Amino acid sequence: MSNDAAKIKEEILSMGVKAKAAKYELAKLSTEEKNKVLLEVAEELVNSKDEILKENAKDIKKGEDEGMHPGLVDRLRLTEARIEDIALGIRQVAELPDPIGEVLDKSVLENGLKINKVSVPLGVIGIIYESRPNVTADAFSLTFKAGNVVILKGGSDAICSNLAITAVIRRVIERNGYNPDFIQLIPFTDRSAVNELLSLRGYVDVIIPRGSARLIRTVCDNSKIPVIETGSGNCHIYIDEFADIKKAIPIIINAKTQRIGVCNAAESLVVHEKIRDAFLPELSKAMKENKVELRADSLSIDLLPESKPATEEDFGTEYLDYILSVKTVKNVDEAISHINKYNTGHSESIITENKENAEKFLNGVDAACVYVNASTRFTDGFQFGLGAEIGISTQKLHARGPMGLKELCSYKYQIIGDGQVRP
Repeated sequence: MSNDAAKIKEEILSMGVKAKAAKYELAKLSTEEKNKVLLEVAEELVNSKDEILKENAKDIKKGEDEGMHPGLVDRLRLTEARIEDIALGIRQVAELPDPIGEVLDKSVLENGLKINKVSVPLGVIGIIYESRPNVTADAFSLTFKAGNVVILKGGSDAICSNLAITAVIRRVIERNGYNPDFIQLIPFTDRSAVNELLSLRGYVDVIIPRGSARLIRTVCDNSKIPVIETGSGNCHIYIDEFADIKKAIPIIINAKTQRIGVCNAAESLVVHEKIRDAFLPELSKAMKENKVELRADSLSIDLLPESKPATEEDFGTEYLDYILSVKTVKNVDEAISHINKYNTGHSESIITENKENAEKFLNGVDAACVYVNASTRFTDGFQFGLGAEIGISTQKLHARGPMGLKELCSYKYQIIGDGQVRP
């Protein structure tokens, strides 16, 4: 092990030790105390905008010098308006109900034991993410409100911005008399830092990756800590034989083109063969107007004159681009089978006026969010009324779908007795 690798390993272990100690301190804070910190953090971020923008400019310059794609540069860029939006998001989290201490269930046994199931923090959360520096503040506000300590590992392209935002947050926490280690940011850009974080079993309670499918897979494959898998979305829309085409086309346009680089964007269409002749020409026209390339199977390509032949790989691809695959099926059961084969457990939608087919789709598709006659773009914590989210969980253990404050909690049983012993 090189000296640099040894230093990284030692420092990250130290961060884990400090985080574990801090989680017991944070658990003592009241709702009012947490909200006060959040509101002061929001104000301090705005007041420190010059400091933050100066550091962000360093990241921008480095990205441009290295030929970063303009779209990624824009994701990286902070402005006064974007800092105001970050602050607004934190204030909104402060207004949300505190999930900690909520009695989820209660009962009294025949022997008089009173059992309460009570919401508690997860503890220490490690969050690994890419690019956007606003995630640093968003992740803190959500984890903190839910009583969790957080260790952050952002992308190397945003290191200066992330360090500046974290410094502001830690300053406010310390000013209020609390442990600034409620939030820590790993300062190393070396990739080995991720593996060291993933090795902190016993110090970090859960890991949440946010970013590309490649990042998420790397984390899942290498973590020694439980992982909540988020993000990757190969989302489908099924056009049933009983679909209203006038309703379907705007939904597809919205799901595919509103924002192409997000996990809830539609990537594939599945079309019933009985509606193919009426629907596909309308689809072709709409996608051409929106500059979307179609990749079609052999049963649909003749009705989509400017499309390309779809491969097996196309049906399983999250494009994050102006590309949409098209698959033709004989019935709703084949549609469900195709979607379950290729989807990533994120968001799937059926367009139909047939109640029986809608119910069959809702019950048969294996995904976190299943829609009838609506765009997959609604899979979002804010849209669901959760106020905010840390990501979209595509797995089944602990949390599934948009992860708001309640999903950043666990629970414990509190049992109240009066001298009972087990016979």
